[in-house]
Amino acid sequence: MFSLTVRDHMMVAHSFTGEVFGPAQQLHGATFVVDATFSRAELDADNIVVDIGLATDQLKTVLGELNYRNLDDLPEFKGVNTSTEFLARVVADRLAERVHSGSLGEGARGLAEITVTLKESHVAWASYRRSL
Repeated sequence: MFSLTVRDHMMVAHSFTGEVFGPAQQLHGATFVVDATFSRAELDADNIVVDIGLATDQLKTVLGELNYRNLDDLPEFKGVNTSTEFLARVVADRLAERVHSGSLGEGARGLAEITVTLKESHVAWASYRRSL
């Protein structure tokens, strides 16, 4: 399996519901380093996994929808604990939509899966991997 990873970051505000979250039940900020890894069994006709420029641009666009936002205010997240794990899935699903729409180029239609990792710090991160 071949893979290509592109990286960006986003800053959000949010709060959580539930005792397990302790002080994070209060509104707080989070900065995430975001890695999006695109994988496929064989390289495309150009001997690449995916166009690195398009992958970078599309990750930036997806993150731009969330960056500098209070996630508690977004209707699609109303009443949802926007944990690191949950947000990794949101980003992966939105990138998958862009693969299917052709936004990452025709060669990207041969991708097998996407893994998105959100790093909260140098000691904690979460990932979500999905098939395409």
